[in-house]
Amino acid sequence: MKELKDREMLEYYLKAHQLESVFNEEIMPYLSLHHFEQGELILSQGEPSKYLYVLVKGKIKIYTTSAEGKTLILSFKSPIEVIGDIEYVQEIDTINTVEAVSSVYLIGVQHTMLRKFTNDYSPFLKFILNIITEKFYLKTNSMSFSLLYPVEVRLASYLLSVTHDENESILNSQLSTTSLTDTANLIGTSYRHLNRVIRQLCSDGLVERSNGFILIKDKEGLKTLAGGNIYE
Repeated sequence: MKELKDREMLEYYLKAHQLESVFNEEIMPYLSLHHFEQGELILSQGEPSKYLYVLVKGKIKIYTTSAEGKTLILSFKSPIEVIGDIEYVQEIDTINTVEAVSSVYLIGVQHTMLRKFTNDYSPFLKFILNIITEKFYLKTNSMSFSLLYPVEVRLASYLLSVTHDENESILNSQLSTTSLTDTANLIGTSYRHLNRVIRQLCSDGLVERSNGFILIKDKEGLKTLAGGNIYE
């Protein structure tokens, strides 16, 4: 992670996403721009939460880990998205792990500064309320049903999400087979069943398994299979 000392770029993202009115003048000097490379962890489940982040460029992956060490993917998010909002309001440790899928830019601000300067600032409070209620709305409508989708649908959605950024530009057209155990855990299935599904996708001409990688051959076919893309 790098904190970028570039106020011009910070102001560009504030304006581009119409965030200027969300933050009052008192908090502006305490806003900072952060850059995370692909694969970097932004937040780790269980760690103290100190920053609230606003995703302004790139794509992130959010997943949770059980006490037994099993992981389950919750969603992929693109701008704008707020990270650490529930932790800020509830004053709790980080709920889920957040990882950069692509190169990511976030506007960050420390909780202590937010409480000092925005606790009575209605535009910020309304913004946080809208973000949190939208998250609960989306979870109510999709999260509880995600595991009811067939594994082939979940895998197609996962492949699309990890290989394309928020503008559907290609990040990586292939997935290493060495990570298939992690992939199986993330989408909530067994390694054996995942391999059966991959063989079927290969037979359907959607992907190809070669030289230790799964290559996407038919993006549009995967999109059709994924439907509404349950992870986004």
